[in-house]
Amino acid sequence: MTALPIPYLSDRLNSGPARPAQKRDFQLGPVARTAIGIAGFTMTFLSLFAVARGVLGLTPELPHLKNIAVIIHVASVLPAVPLGAYVLLARKGTPRHRLLGKVWLVLMLVTATSAIFIQTSGGLSFIHIFVPITFHAAWKTIATARKGDIAGHKKHLVVTYMTALMIPGIVAFALPGRLMNVMLLW
Repeated sequence: MTALPIPYLSDRLNSGPARPAQKRDFQLGPVARTAIGIAGFTMTFLSLFAVARGVLGLTPELPHLKNIAVIIHVASVLPAVPLGAYVLLARKGTPRHRLLGKVWLVLMLVTATSAIFIQTSGGLSFIHIFVPITFHAAWKTIATARKGDIAGHKKHLVVTYMTALMIPGIVAFALPGRLMNVMLLW
């Protein structure tokens, strides 16, 4: 009777002193995963509920939708919320992750660019501070990924998702008169 070799174990036994394995940790920690999961689910649910109310005619007239910039902004941000959560929570480093990450980044840039053309009272509002934050974060995200700085890449994406997407989303739902506020609460 012959023994079958176990490749991993026999390599480890015959390779001399053990060297620490180089580990590239692509996955998020439990706190970040929980925060992103809760934020992504809640914002997606509220967005779908608000849009359903608007489509079903359960809201007052929506003059916001006469502005093409608002339509582009809403059309790009609505898929960015669940897609961003999925990309951050799903398995990393795969071709699917890379493709969906690029799609998400394009959606974020379209959202930020269209926001420049959405003005209240003839000028920009405080919420427009997230436009340069999004542009900077997009650049840092690409730069860190290309350098192979996975920790920096993860940090920038989590911060971008939470600050450039969730905070403005909360403001959009909370401030009276904003489209999502009208569609959700009126």
